[in-house]
Amino acid sequence: MRIPPRIAAFGGAVAVAATLLAGPAAHAVSAPASAASVTAVGSICYSALPSQAHDTLDLIDQGGPFPYSQDGVVFQNREGLLPSHSTGYYHEYTVITPGSPTRGARRIITGQRVDEDYYTADHYASFRLVNFGC
Repeated sequence: MRIPPRIAAFGGAVAVAATLLAGPAAHAVSAPASAASVTAVGSICYSALPSQAHDTLDLIDQGGPFPYSQDGVVFQNREGLLPSHSTGYYHEYTVITPGSPTRGARRIITGQRVDEDYYTADHYASFRLVNFGC
């Protein structure tokens, strides 16, 4: 599949909404183990991303077309820096680097949840979860 299966995320959004409507008792549920991993990755404000990352995120939302044939392929998370999920959970997309004769080192990695987008400027040595609220 070339586009991350974000439709599954809508079910998660409904669950979050139900939890919020359920009241204070629902907040006592502990967070999944992967939530701690996401926090350890770091974050970056959407407004702090390079403009080319905005372009890539827009293309992802539109379903393409993408500038490179590798865009949309499954990201294996071999580095183990992102929360652990089954193969196929993450997909990668090129963030164009102006002046680079190759794809460069910048990527957006998407997960299956809504707004689960990670930015790396150093070809997978580090990741930052994109915060769309700032």
